Amino acid sequence: MAKKPALRRFFFAPTMGQALGQPTSLHTRYPRIHFVCTRKTGTMMKTPSHVHLAAFGLCAALSLSGCARKPEGKKPGPPPAMITVTQAESRDVPVIERSIGEADSATAPKIGAEVAGRITRVLVDIGDAVKKGQLLAEIDATDYAADAKRLEAQAVAQQKLTERYRELSRKGFVSSSKQEEVEAQNTSTREQYTRGAKNLARTRIVSPVDGRVDSRFVSVGDWIDLGKPVFQLSTSENLRIRLPFPESVAQRIRVGQAVTLSTPTAPDATVTGKIKQVRPMVGSTNRAFDAVVEVKNPGGWKPGASVNGAVIVEEHAGAVTVPEVSVVLRPAGKVVYLIENGKAVQHVVTTGVIQNGQVEILQGLKAGATVAVDGAGFLTDKATVSVKETNGKKGAQK
Repeated sequence: MAKKPALRRFFFAPTMGQALGQPTSLHTRYPRIHFVCTRKTGTMMKTPSHVHLAAFGLCAALSLSGCARKPEGKKPGPPPAMITVTQAESRDVPVIERSIGEADSATAPKIGAEVAGRITRVLVDIGDAVKKGQLLAEIDATDYAADAKRLEAQAVAQQKLTERYRELSRKGFVSSSKQEEVEAQNTSTREQYTRGAKNLARTRIVSPVDGRVDSRFVSVGDWIDLGKPVFQLSTSENLRIRLPFPESVAQRIRVGQAVTLSTPTAPDATVTGKIKQVRPMVGSTNRAFDAVVEVKNPGGWKPGASVNGAVIVEEHAGAVTVPEVSVVLRPAGKVVYLIENGKAVQHVVTTGVIQNGQVEILQGLKAGATVAVDGAGFLTDKATVSVKETNGKKGAQK
């Protein structure tokens, strides 16, 4: 019997998808496809059905199609930053030195006793308002009244004696030297009486000015010597303002400079004055010197109250300014963002005076340039921006 031709068997397992990196769920659904090839003819026989072969073809097609990568689309960038803008302006910028000082009364008399004695009445106290000539206190006047009465009697008697001697002198009964002696005694007696009358009046202590009682140094029953203080008064009609400045600005503060003054006790009243005096001494504790300004009280200002002073030391004409929020700090330094063709362009600047919400730009920016205001702190160089409408105008800022 002739031998049957040897058969070669080829097994194609559905693991092609695994090799291609595709899921194997489809492949595992189908059995392996068994191909047989005769050695003589080289023909291949399908031992399963045609359906199995078709299934294998479908599986391979699905595996190959899954290997193809989808083209990646362009990633969208961040949305434009919403900002407002303004134009850099050219204006005159005053350079101001500020200080907080104190208001003192330009007239603050300390009333002392003009005669010695015991205090019998005190009619005012600290904080009381007083008028010129108003009685403040009294000293015991008993002895002074008696002395004044005695001196008055002596003066009257001496006056009568002098008149008699004048009559006798005209008739030639007394010498001229005697007449001169009597006249001198009369003058002395009158002066003593005048002094005694004044001392009696001085037992009544009165106010020399309109003002207010700042201090009281005596009480009823106290003995007070001649010249000792009784009251400290102050008047608010004329004020002396002392403004301390650091020694570093000593060369910039000069007599005659204009000063704008305000005080919390009368916030609606602003006074303009001039520096009358610059104290030469620098304090050893605060390293400051005082500039003195004298002004009339506009009403409501109180001695002892704090005073805010602003001295204009110089003025920068035609300075470029932008809002303070437009200047932001970056690694490169202080920058502003110019808005050009919908982009924020970073410009490094050098700043100067800051006042009233405006910053002086010394270098790096020209007047008229459009700069970011609100939102500037969130920008980066070349960032896309969208200008916000404000008050009907696109990004308008004042």
